[in-house]
Amino acid sequence: MPPSFEEIREQGIDRWRGLTQGTRPWVRIGTALCGKAAGADAVVASIVERMDQKHVSAMVSEVGCLGPCFAEPLVDVSMPDGSRVVYRNVTPELATRIVDSHLLEGQPLADAALGVIGNQLNGSIPSLWDHPMMKPQRRIALRNAGQVDPMDIHQYAANDGYAALHKALTEMTPDEVRQEVSDSGLRGRGGAAFPTGTKWNFLAGANDPVKYILVNCEEGDPGAFNDKGILESDPHSLIEGVILAGYATGATKGYVFIRHGHDGPIDRTWRAIEQARQLGILGRNIFGSNFCFDMEVSLTGDSYVAGEETALMESIEGKRAMPRFRPPFPAQIGLFGKPSNINNVKTLAYVPQIILNGGRWFAGIGQDRSTGTAILCLSGDLTYSGMAEVPMGMTLRQVVDEIGGGVPNGKALKLLQTGGPLGGVLSAVDLDIALDFDAMSKAGAILGSGGLIAASEDACVVDLTRALIAFCQYESCGKCFPCRTGMTHLLEVLERICRMDSTPEDMTLMGRVGRSMQAGSLCGHGQLGFNPVSSAVRYFREEFEQHLNDKVCPTGTCPGSWHSPTRVRR
Repeated sequence: MPPSFEEIREQGIDRWRGLTQGTRPWVRIGTALCGKAAGADAVVASIVERMDQKHVSAMVSEVGCLGPCFAEPLVDVSMPDGSRVVYRNVTPELATRIVDSHLLEGQPLADAALGVIGNQLNGSIPSLWDHPMMKPQRRIALRNAGQVDPMDIHQYAANDGYAALHKALTEMTPDEVRQEVSDSGLRGRGGAAFPTGTKWNFLAGANDPVKYILVNCEEGDPGAFNDKGILESDPHSLIEGVILAGYATGATKGYVFIRHGHDGPIDRTWRAIEQARQLGILGRNIFGSNFCFDMEVSLTGDSYVAGEETALMESIEGKRAMPRFRPPFPAQIGLFGKPSNINNVKTLAYVPQIILNGGRWFAGIGQDRSTGTAILCLSGDLTYSGMAEVPMGMTLRQVVDEIGGGVPNGKALKLLQTGGPLGGVLSAVDLDIALDFDAMSKAGAILGSGGLIAASEDACVVDLTRALIAFCQYESCGKCFPCRTGMTHLLEVLERICRMDSTPEDMTLMGRVGRSMQAGSLCGHGQLGFNPVSSAVRYFREEFEQHLNDKVCPTGTCPGSWHSPTRVRR
């Protein structure tokens, strides 16, 4: 007999109290992809080894990404007195000092701290939430990121985990759950920004005893890492969201679709699913109800197009990831010929909090038809890079200057590339645009999966556009002619422009090719594939004309300008 929700919750609270109010220190080390890339594994080994040498009794947990990736590896030390210090850019040597000074002697290392959480330690170390990157944030989907051990379901349960699912199964009908999601104004965070409640209603209306909830974590966009960040940091928030989606639509099984090779998100999601199944949160008669639901992880190949919803279904079925013709749409005939719904990780991670707090609560955050928050991935020429969750309605300029800290080394910002390789390029002088799906689309860009890549004055717009199109050309599945050959033609033209071997007619040629791709491509890869070019030309036509007419790259980046006497040297 599986434990009841009340028993799971009480056990979780007891464990959490033992970690946060017990007699031993608790050390949390960020070992998400960003942390590992910065050397977190060596930091973990150093801390454990030093604790053994000094006979220090403390709990050590590997957690996910707190957000400030620029400061990785992060080490978070909570002491029995309630103080909590987060250390930045920790090396194995610094890890040893943390054990000796903080854990053994109770003396925090102020010079190595990023900030404190909670107890201010007499003001000797500033609050983490006063850091420029952290202060504007409002965390909903990232509420547990870096806070809980993703491999421990009881820590999730202690922080309102699965309370929304219990509420839905004991107090709400499926119609009421869908209505709350509709009232929230939640729109898909994967790129298309389609209303989630409407999408769920399509699936609920399908008359079939077998339906599927599919989760898209292919996330192959350069500069996007928040879906994987959620899975590494708080996979149970996704699992709860998937089960709620299944209950609301009458679905029977869920698949989490993750790109092959990303071991952190894969392993932590599998472990979370196993834990939920062991406690009866997945399986038959969940929390004593008549609702039955299960889920598993499905791995993709290394294909960007596999993230397109119908290509995703082809991949799960064991076929090559290539888009299907539509209609029929997935809510009619989807995975294995059954009605299916596809959302990305971020979208579903919001759902538990929406059900717990109400749709109107979520709708009260953000602006207009873009409700809630945006989870942004900041990278490129910025002082502070990482993952941040902010209310919709902030301007891109606020995001770059306040959260990102602006461009370092006194350089000026030149452009912002948004929404992945199929998104757009925005000039630095045109960044007073709100984080709003409709406003950004009108400006020639998309929010997409939340990737924002900043480029300084040293960047060449033409060469950047060439790199984006090269990625899109390589990742085209080749199924439809307009995308397959159109991407190739665009890349050939851009390479000619970068070599200073083009003619003014090439601009007209790119426009003609782009319009053909938009009109004739089967999926969004080809339909949106001209976006990088059209937006770059819209904001930086003069720089294109310098390459075309004057045969010079103003930044000296492009190969054709390397031997030019007019090259600008840096």
